[in-house]
Amino acid sequence: MSISRFLFSCSKRRSTQALNLLNRCGPSKNIQSCNYAKSSGYKNGKTQLNHSVTSVETPASRSWAPYVIPAAGILGFGGLAAFLHYNDEKRAILKGQGNKSGGITGRGAIIGGPFTLVDTENQIVTEQNFHGKWVLLYFGYTSSPDTGPEQVQMMAKAVNLLESKHDSKIVPVFVTIDPQRDNPSQLRAYLKDFDSRIIGLTGPVSAIRQMAQEFRVYFKKVEEEGDDYLVDSNHNMYLMNPRLEVVKCFGVEYNAEELSKAILKELRSTPTE
Repeated sequence: MSISRFLFSCSKRRSTQALNLLNRCGPSKNIQSCNYAKSSGYKNGKTQLNHSVTSVETPASRSWAPYVIPAAGILGFGGLAAFLHYNDEKRAILKGQGNKSGGITGRGAIIGGPFTLVDTENQIVTEQNFHGKWVLLYFGYTSSPDTGPEQVQMMAKAVNLLESKHDSKIVPVFVTIDPQRDNPSQLRAYLKDFDSRIIGLTGPVSAIRQMAQEFRVYFKKVEEEGDDYLVDSNHNMYLMNPRLEVVKCFGVEYNAEELSKAILKELRSTPTE
């Protein structure tokens, strides 16, 4: 969840609390006071109690300052959160309505954007290198012990199935989320064991983080014993059409056959230009 959505959710609860607080501190309240007196008589062996109900009106609060100031602060916080939430929602546009210079869209919020990285040959690569091509994009790292290699292998198999059985060419791209260890030569040695067609991309930490944010990719370094560490991530793949729009996101629940069929469905449902 984005920060603005979290603040917006909290602000609605705080605003309700503030309004309830003001209502409780109104000019007056009617309170029922019950007075009980013991009767001198007995009935069925039990003492009888007579009670009367008196309506008592409490005086108005002497000062609203202790309540108004915190309430105003809560309402102000709510206004700021609502403003941030509105700005975040402005980015949620329909598929196909993004701009042509990197405004990549998905089904809902904008996903993707411009980037500048380097490939395994130390050549600069931007999003424009993929304009006019179908791209299957995966964020991983070469030191991943289990899920990472499985996903890369699945991507390679799916791309091979699409090309061999359906004559559909997809460009597989691997973007590292561990640029400190995954330099161009490390990426090249890693990816050649899967498929030589996979394009490996790395770059400065700031550039990788920026691209991950644009594609809504979660990753976090998990410290291990000594200087070793793992990188926790969501292992999603993204299918980009020739207009650089993300049209589909695939999770780890797919196998190679299912992935190739899902990609083929998107290819066939997209009109050729």
